Amino acid sequence: MCIFVMMPWPDVQCCFQINKYMYITNMLHFLDEKGNIHAEMPREARELAAFLALVVDTSTGMISHEYNATGIRCFEEGCIENVVVRLSDGRDEIEWLCPECHNEGRISHWQGTRWANSATIKKR
Repeated sequence: MCIFVMMPWPDVQCCFQINKYMYITNMLHFLDEKGNIHAEMPREARELAAFLALVVDTSTGMISHEYNATGIRCFEEGCIENVVVRLSDGRDEIEWLCPECHNEGRISHWQGTRWANSATIKKR
């Protein structure tokens, strides 16, 4: 969504991109003591955890600081776009973004989980 703002000067407009939601996630909060997604979580939380696990699996296989296509469909109801992912510059967070609905997020504490699939990434 783009919001146009009229400035006090004639013929000047600004466009601001509005993000729908920003999800800041610690992956460990979804896992039990064995490293599995908690079975007792509500359905919506399990679905979000499964989405995040796919994002971790895909992005750690790419090892890139540039956004890359994933083939992972956005979880927003009615959105049919695939999210793009990248590793943060410090390689400690995974960033994901839906270019259609503008949902986005950051995943921390993914290192050492079963979805961190790169041998070049150190476990914490």
